[in-house]
Amino acid sequence: MPFVFPKIYPILDSSFIPQADRSTFLDTLGRALADAGVTLLEYRNKTSADAQLLADAAILRAAMPRGQVRLVLDDRAELVQQIGFDGVHVDAGDLNPSQARALLGADAIVGTYAGTEALLPGILDEPADYFSIGPIAPTTTKQTDKQAIGAEGVRQLRLQAGPKPVLVAVGGVSFELAPQLIEAGASVLAVSAALFRSSDSANEFRRWMKQLA
Repeated sequence: MPFVFPKIYPILDSSFIPQADRSTFLDTLGRALADAGVTLLEYRNKTSADAQLLADAAILRAAMPRGQVRLVLDDRAELVQQIGFDGVHVDAGDLNPSQARALLGADAIVGTYAGTEALLPGILDEPADYFSIGPIAPTTTKQTDKQAIGAEGVRQLRLQAGPKPVLVAVGGVSFELAPQLIEAGASVLAVSAALFRSSDSANEFRRWMKQLA
């Protein structure tokens, strides 16, 4: 059965993971998110050494059972199978989607960045399962010099893409803006700071899902 993308796609950036009691924090968080109904989560770590990344990934995989939660690794396609994750998100400077697909196989989830004010030329021909668009609003969790596009930008990109591609709105997505983004044509909302700065990320996820039900 093909994977059904959820409306909310949490991105756990390593900046939200404390150094003190790191393992316990990740285990507790992962289990709580799985219990809350998370079915897709990206782990993004652009700063740590491989040993830390591998350790974090092992805890998340154990806490979020395979078959219940799909885990996506940012950038590092060569590590996906080693850590038992389900896919990869690749951007400019990483492997391209075709290379990631060749490495990981047909069953892996492969996502990529598709554009801001307009879709990148030929991007929809890439063998990706989803296409990120944005930033939607100013964001603090990922460095970017791209202009925010808001809900109207999402609407224009959906018109360019047509009805079928899975478009993931990313970057500065807020609770207040979420319904407008779905109405404008986003298939999925990628949420990082708005979830993981909460004192209870699992309940915050539930609140978002209830709003979009």
